[in-house]
Amino acid sequence: MLLPAKAEVARQLRRYRAWERVMLAAPNDRTVRATFEDSGYTLCVLMGKRCAREAADAAERYLRTPQVTYLEEQSERPLPAAAVGRRPPAAKRRSPAAM
Repeated sequence: MLLPAKAEVARQLRRYRAWERVMLAAPNDRTVRATFEDSGYTLCVLMGKRCAREAADAAERYLRTPQVTYLEEQSERPLPAAAVGRRPPAAKRRSPAAM
């Protein structure tokens, strides 16, 4: 797993937090909201998350822990419920004629 540079994560997290404060102060300003959402998207891509809130949490955790510990935490995550008990795709595609 490739990890981003901690300096870049810190910079993007600061940018996200700054725009979050501005957006909360002016929620009806479309330019502010668009820039805030853009900063959240950048953080999502950087941290490999789908939600900006999760990406911000992951960035904070990444910055406060050593890289080895962070990698161990990521590899110990349980599988999503949808993936448990699923058969491999090849087993589903067997044709009776091939047997």
